[in-house]
Amino acid sequence: MAGAPSIASIFAQRVVIGVADMAVSNNSQVVLSTYALGSCIGVVAYDPAAKVGGILHLMLPESSISMEKAAKQPAMFADTGLPHFFRALIGVKAEKFRLKLFVAGGASVISGNDPFKIGERNSKVTLEYLSKNGFNVTHNEVGGTVNRTIHLEMSTGVVTLKTPNESGQLSLGS
Repeated sequence: MAGAPSIASIFAQRVVIGVADMAVSNNSQVVLSTYALGSCIGVVAYDPAAKVGGILHLMLPESSISMEKAAKQPAMFADTGLPHFFRALIGVKAEKFRLKLFVAGGASVISGNDPFKIGERNSKVTLEYLSKNGFNVTHNEVGGTVNRTIHLEMSTGVVTLKTPNESGQLSLGS
């Protein structure tokens, strides 16, 4: 990541996706970002041919704990958020067979014994859904004990992953 920022990145519009939310875009001037994925899961999807993509920041595995919340905020849960996210991507002309996915988060951020294992459960439910529905997960960075921040550049499909100790990039654009 050495060197000067590109002209495109200087003028890019950053869209921040909060917890239990999502965003999709077909605007090449947009950078989508979500911060501090602990036990939450971030699903990044990018269609390199259409140059469209999005980020889903889900919080919990199953909507059965609050169907009312799931109806108002489907992105909160894996089982309601994932279908909602992929419908939105198709709405901006993404093709399922071209989508490349990156999944991050699902950490155990509670020190000591975590009886609920939310991060582990979020990872399991998310990865099972994606596999069962034929999605191409090209990279994943789940588990562990650190939080993660993700940025997706819509013009290139470059994903920047940051943890408290390091930063790296990968491309979903090729």
